[in-house]
Amino acid sequence: MLIRTLALSALALAASLSAAEPVAVPATAGIATRGWTQTQGGRGGRVIKVTTLAPSGPGSLKEAIEASGPRIVVFEVGGVIDMGGQPLKITQPFLTLAGQTAPDPGIHIIKAETTIATHDVVIQHLSFRPGEFGRPKKGGGDQDGISGIAGAHDVIVDHCSFSWATDENLSASGPRFDGKTPEDWRRATSHRMTYSHNLIYEGLGNSVHAKGEHSKGSLIHDNTSGVLLYGNVYASNRQRNALFKGGAQGAMVNNVIFNPGDRGVHYNLLANEWAGQPWQVGRLTLVGNAMRHGPSTVAGTAFFTMLGQGDLELHMTDNLAHDAHGRPVPLLGNNAQTTGKLIVLPQADLPPGLAIRPASDLARALPPLVGARPWARDPLDAKLLADMAEGKGRLIDSEVENALGYPRHAPTKRAFKAEDWNLDDMSPKAGWPNL
Repeated sequence: MLIRTLALSALALAASLSAAEPVAVPATAGIATRGWTQTQGGRGGRVIKVTTLAPSGPGSLKEAIEASGPRIVVFEVGGVIDMGGQPLKITQPFLTLAGQTAPDPGIHIIKAETTIATHDVVIQHLSFRPGEFGRPKKGGGDQDGISGIAGAHDVIVDHCSFSWATDENLSASGPRFDGKTPEDWRRATSHRMTYSHNLIYEGLGNSVHAKGEHSKGSLIHDNTSGVLLYGNVYASNRQRNALFKGGAQGAMVNNVIFNPGDRGVHYNLLANEWAGQPWQVGRLTLVGNAMRHGPSTVAGTAFFTMLGQGDLELHMTDNLAHDAHGRPVPLLGNNAQTTGKLIVLPQADLPPGLAIRPASDLARALPPLVGARPWARDPLDAKLLADMAEGKGRLIDSEVENALGYPRHAPTKRAFKAEDWNLDDMSPKAGWPNL
């Protein structure tokens, strides 16, 4: 049995979790989904122009990130920002990074981890590709694409592309037990985070991570809350598509998972990591998601698996899971070591007004909308989506195993014209191209 203390069989539980009808409302392309977040980012602040692709110094992205006060960061350059292993740290609140303003080919940040340790941040239309860049296997220095840390809250990461992280591609984390009460813990770690319409793929497996194999999509860490994963595509990540850890509270809505290795979505409270702390009940809503096996997927891999010891309140509606030949695979997986109780959450715990597509529409409708620049695809994103459509893909250990490798775009320049943009939400007045 998946959960020894649960009276229902896995089959009966799956039926009970899937009984409700989804809300069939189309998502809006090109506009950031707010979820539980309450942020305006840098709205109303000064406009800062990025005028160089240099990793630091005057006119750089790093300088703009480190500035204080409300600010909207726009780009008068396009191309690759090679950080050479140095991190990008967002510690000043009220920030909008508007990658949509860059001239083609957009902004591609390589060889860096980006962390968010503040509040009221909106990041849109950027590509993040850390990679191992020649470092020794298991040598340490692992990097996320983006991770919320240290009490990050009211953050939106929308329409971005992530690949080749050596830890997770896109995560919400932080100190799990800061403070005296569980309410303190939740305030101290990431909360009210929305990750929407992102392309999240090819987390590196046997690379620099000290633990060895570490091809991961998203980690939603212990005691995070208000985390919404909405309309993303996860492809060719071995695990954590996504992983919600002990006491986490969040939702996955309208995501596509393709070619996972041996786990799709899972929940896990690890007792050894909670020594001396009272276990918290997690809460997870899974609505309108679709998983399809690929060439690297272990046969029988289920859509959702519960691991560890803690209890979980779970609502599941209108989720689909198929193998590479289109045959159904289990929605719920089995794990003999799991001792926590799975509690059916009768109603979805979702932000009010969230638009939800039927899971059966996702394979057609979602891929054209996701990633950093749907109107002008980077070759890496274009290849990934084309391969996914054909059922191709594999888990990789280094960026050099992708035939295209790191992006190599010639620098471009274009003056930013404020009159061409709605500065309230950084949408183009002429409309989103091809969306």
